[in-house]
Amino acid sequence: MELETAAHQLEALGNPNRLQIYRTLVRAGRAGLAVGQVQEQVGLPASTLSHHLKRLIDRGLVRQDRAGNSLICHAEYPAMSALLGFLADECCADETCGPSSDRAPEKVAG
Repeated sequence: MELETAAHQLEALGNPNRLQIYRTLVRAGRAGLAVGQVQEQVGLPASTLSHHLKRLIDRGLVRQDRAGNSLICHAEYPAMSALLGFLADECCADETCGPSSDRAPEKVAG
């Protein structure tokens, strides 16, 4: 994943409303949720929800499919995995081979 793509996706998720919408869709699973169901769960006005969904769609984090008269929103799990991988891939890559930082500091006798 490119740095610019990751930055745009993280910026989109940096808004509390968009993060709540995204988490709702991630929890919904692969079946997704109709826009009305998302609105019920997050409690946003339709126009505000539409604005936030558009931003998430533009950043590749959400997609919408039409099912009859309904729009079904889905979290884009491959995009989520790529973003999480981008953040974790180089975890501790520059760390020296010293003692593990997971351990509690040793007490100094005094």
